[in-house]
Amino acid sequence: MATAKRDATGKDTTDRNIVIGLGAAMLLALIAFAVWGPRKDDNPAPTVVNAGSRGAKALFLLAGELGYEAQNWQHPTEDLKQVNAARTTLVLAEPVLPVKSLPATKSQIADFLNRGGRVLATGATGAMLLPNGKVAEGSSFNNASCLTRPEGAGELARAGRVTIGVPVRWDAHGPEFRVEERCGKDAVVVRYPYGKGEAIWWSSALPLTNAALKDDASLALTLASLGAPNVDGQPRAVLFDEYLHTARETVGDTLAGLPWRALKLQAAIVAALLVFSFSRRNGPLRLPVAVPRTTPLEFADSMGRLYERAGATEAPLAAARARTMRFLAEECGLSHEMLRQTPEAIAETLAARIGGDWTALAAHLEAATSMGERARTGKLALKLVQALEEDRRQLALRVSSARQTVGR
Repeated sequence: MATAKRDATGKDTTDRNIVIGLGAAMLLALIAFAVWGPRKDDNPAPTVVNAGSRGAKALFLLAGELGYEAQNWQHPTEDLKQVNAARTTLVLAEPVLPVKSLPATKSQIADFLNRGGRVLATGATGAMLLPNGKVAEGSSFNNASCLTRPEGAGELARAGRVTIGVPVRWDAHGPEFRVEERCGKDAVVVRYPYGKGEAIWWSSALPLTNAALKDDASLALTLASLGAPNVDGQPRAVLFDEYLHTARETVGDTLAGLPWRALKLQAAIVAALLVFSFSRRNGPLRLPVAVPRTTPLEFADSMGRLYERAGATEAPLAAARARTMRFLAEECGLSHEMLRQTPEAIAETLAARIGGDWTALAAHLEAATSMGERARTGKLALKLVQALEEDRRQLALRVSSARQTVGR
């Protein structure tokens, strides 16, 4: 038997060494978790101090390298009267509305525009701070994001197709409002003059975020919205407003911002180490029982044979038709009402909009709807799916050619 370790007084030090060792292990685990632990990318604020995917730190650093005077603006809007508005762009990336001082804030921004300033505002709250700004709920299928369609030959439209969120759409009407980008029928990028200055509105701040700025179209739209880097030989100042993003007014708000999930996980680790320090293993070690499982390839093969015996052709035909209808809505710009019309009406609308003869497409759509239950042979269903795929390819070529013609 192994002899117990004893100190100078003759006392057994085995348990004390175990406790010291576990305490050191706990300390090392806490340090390792703090340094190398996972960091959740859950900060949605498009601020210049947010290095996450939805932050705007990359744009702030890039603006300085491109010759702009990029500033982290942490002053109230009343201080805008002290800046040279003619060579200044104010960025209001989805700001938090100052409820108590909203009328005064709008008046100060309007004064900044009157003096020749340039304002880039995003989202519903950004529109509410602009003079004459008005928005409504977006009518897109997916409000999370949309690939825009440029309208006209304006400076912002020349950026091309941009991925942008569509939680709201511009709803103010008048000859002064110039729509530069649309998602379906929704106006998502708008510019208009006000006084000596110009106001620019986006439906969301997505194009200027760290994740989206690597896209050429997003970068082009952002730089065009900021304006030229130099004005009359002087660098343009870009004020990234952070004042309206600061929001910690109560103790409850402050506590709500703490990383409670990480703190709970650390507490659970500490509790587990404490329990382990008083645990002892009894009995022999046993290997876990290996439960055989069917490989994914065998599962896919068996499912394929099952569908083949059942003659299930409705699902692929329905999927092919759904892909084609989604392409007609997103790429060809057909409205929801038009997609509910007969295939012949859809073909006539396509011919009027992008040219060409699409009677074959109408026949394939009609066949995919009516032949789902009758197409019991896989060959017939396969031919119809291939025909719909070829129709989508021809549509893509026609749409691309039409856009190139408009671009010239």
